[in-house]
Amino acid sequence: MENSDVAVELVERVAALDIGKKALMACVRVPHEDNPGRRRQEVGEYPTTTRSLLALADRLRCQGVTLVVMEATGDYWKPVFYLLEAEGFTCWLLNARHVKNVPGRPKTDKLDAVWLAKVAERGMCRPSFVPPKPIRRLRDLTRYRRSLVRERTREKQRVEKILEDAQIKLSSVITDIFGVSGREMIEALIAGQRDPRVLAQMARSSMRAKIGVLTEALTGHFDDHHAFICQMMLERIDELTARITQLNAKIEEQIAPFQAQVAQLDEVTGVGLICAQELVAELGTDMGIFPTASHLVAWARFCPQAKQSAGKNKGSGATGNGNPWLAATLGEIAGACCRTSTFLGARYRRIAKRRGNGRALVAVCNSILTITWHLLSDPQAHYQDLGPEYYDTRAGHDRQARNLVRQLERLTGQKVTFQPAA
Repeated sequence: MENSDVAVELVERVAALDIGKKALMACVRVPHEDNPGRRRQEVGEYPTTTRSLLALADRLRCQGVTLVVMEATGDYWKPVFYLLEAEGFTCWLLNARHVKNVPGRPKTDKLDAVWLAKVAERGMCRPSFVPPKPIRRLRDLTRYRRSLVRERTREKQRVEKILEDAQIKLSSVITDIFGVSGREMIEALIAGQRDPRVLAQMARSSMRAKIGVLTEALTGHFDDHHAFICQMMLERIDELTARITQLNAKIEEQIAPFQAQVAQLDEVTGVGLICAQELVAELGTDMGIFPTASHLVAWARFCPQAKQSAGKNKGSGATGNGNPWLAATLGEIAGACCRTSTFLGARYRRIAKRRGNGRALVAVCNSILTITWHLLSDPQAHYQDLGPEYYDTRAGHDRQARNLVRQLERLTGQKVTFQPAA
């Protein structure tokens, strides 16, 4: 125990945890019993086993601690956070970038815990978003499903490479070689059928118009070696598909209380059922955590980060690194929107023409998050597309004329001038 310097505190009784894999360092700061205005500090090390964490919870309860803060260190913070949260403590997860120690000071686990406690007790930090338990469980399922889908995609790409190695150019003719026709041809190759004419006759519906091209594409040197590897890959793909189907059923069960919010998000252009489930899992349904839509966009890192010095903006326009799972979902939605004749599609094309595809996708993701915030904030709200003509109708006639003139000059390569009408 030791006395610390007099300081103005906002949190009277606080504990800070510096968490590692095997052990954590806990610093408790409370008012001094004998010296009013002074602080009493206690620092101790605890293993991260369940019994030791329960002992830590009892110690914090005896000290009357009202707030427990910890840094987001890998995944090691999760069991500590969840256990203390279940024990009734108010827990804050802090971004390590926001609570860095003063440069030049020694860095030890003890000093880090003390610094974290001082930062928290004086109100110099704010908590990161940690969703409630039902959303966390839903998030585990949706993230694992996306991981399995990615693995299945990689396995499909390996099959395509094996076919290319055998001079089977099936992917050059068929868009999806794992459709009904493509899968039947691959299975026939594995079973020993090597005649390209017989294989090409397995084409279904509109693909039968390509039988001549398919015959040429299926002429190669596919042998038993390729068949052995392809068989294992197809079995792996089928196994992953079965696991994904099981996850879909479990997600439907877990997301039942949030079906209304999923239905709201499903109305947005480019957002299907899967992406709507992932948005709910990553953001939750309580938008009171984010005071405005801009706060949500900034948290997700889909707006440029400000960097100003001496009155000059020195930022590069980069957005920074946010939640990678949310970014993957938003990127999938934006990729689907950019090909549609809707407001979001028009927004993408309008910005891509001037700023490039990357910035246009970020801008569309920004708009999707804004729409999501408004929908989840109001249970009665429904999405209404503004239409692809939204920007044209809001722009002045002079601007529209200038844009049309520039397009006509690019097409013709000639200078366009106006003459008064007769």
